[in-house]
Amino acid sequence: MTLRAFRHRVEYAIVLVVRAVVVPWPDRIVSFMGAAIGHAFWAIDGGHRRLAVRQLQAAFPARSARECRGIARRTFAHFGRSLTLLLKFSTLTPEQILGRVVFEGEERVRESLSAGRGVLLCTGHFGFWEIQGIAHPLVLPPISVLARRLDNPYLHALLERTRTRTGNQVIYRRGALRRVLRALNGGEAVAVLIDQHIQPADAVSVQFFDRPAATTSAVAALGLRTGAAVIPVFGLPAANGRYRFVYEHPIEPPRADAPDPIVEFTQRCTDVLEMYVRRHPELWLWMHRRWRDDESAVGGMFPRGPDPESDATLDDGSEGELSS
Repeated sequence: MTLRAFRHRVEYAIVLVVRAVVVPWPDRIVSFMGAAIGHAFWAIDGGHRRLAVRQLQAAFPARSARECRGIARRTFAHFGRSLTLLLKFSTLTPEQILGRVVFEGEERVRESLSAGRGVLLCTGHFGFWEIQGIAHPLVLPPISVLARRLDNPYLHALLERTRTRTGNQVIYRRGALRRVLRALNGGEAVAVLIDQHIQPADAVSVQFFDRPAATTSAVAALGLRTGAAVIPVFGLPAANGRYRFVYEHPIEPPRADAPDPIVEFTQRCTDVLEMYVRRHPELWLWMHRRWRDDESAVGGMFPRGPDPESDATLDDGSEGELSS
């Protein structure tokens, strides 16, 4: 057994142990355990801790260094909490899931789907996006989730089982364009994350917190090409330990004579994400090096896959970019 294969087995065993521990406990205790894991990473991962604080200070120049450090610490706690809650939700029945969540604006998805051109659900690494994906098919038609393969095959299989257990499908990068277009043309919904840095060949530059950020053009290009509605979605904590899943109004596409409709459309999508991050900064992934003018050499926060950096890059197996 190679060192890499051994590491994969150890990582998988740790996750299984954590899942076995959290399953019998109430959600409140599971949340506490996750926050403790997040605080542990805050203490030992100095590189990502400094990166998160630095990016928060750039995004919120009016906030003090102490405030930004406090937000960053709560961000680590949130993502630890998200992990343990996701493991917990992966074992719940549909009835148990529905008892823990509240939907808001889901009728906008139904109305857009009725047009027969499909729907693009756009979000980011914000709040409880994975749990929202699991709960979505319990009140709305299942979706296809555009995602990246994990390098660890055991964790990859576990995450795929979690994502598909309520009826969703996962679309991976190779051959993604054809499958996404097939889903949209069939009047289905596709979920895409839009908040990771991607390679320039697949990106457009838009403003995110008043700084240029290389962002996937896939959502805008697909929306303009197919006429699919683009609906931002967000998973937020709610009262009494529940979770609120918001489906925003569809984003108005730019006029056909706009100077650069793909950039303008992408900026509109990014503006909605930024609005939510400004309201709840502790729920967004500040540990990711979103802006590459930061020369930090900090690596990835999570197990990396063999695909390029973006979760939202489309590849149909041929050269060239998607255009409208």
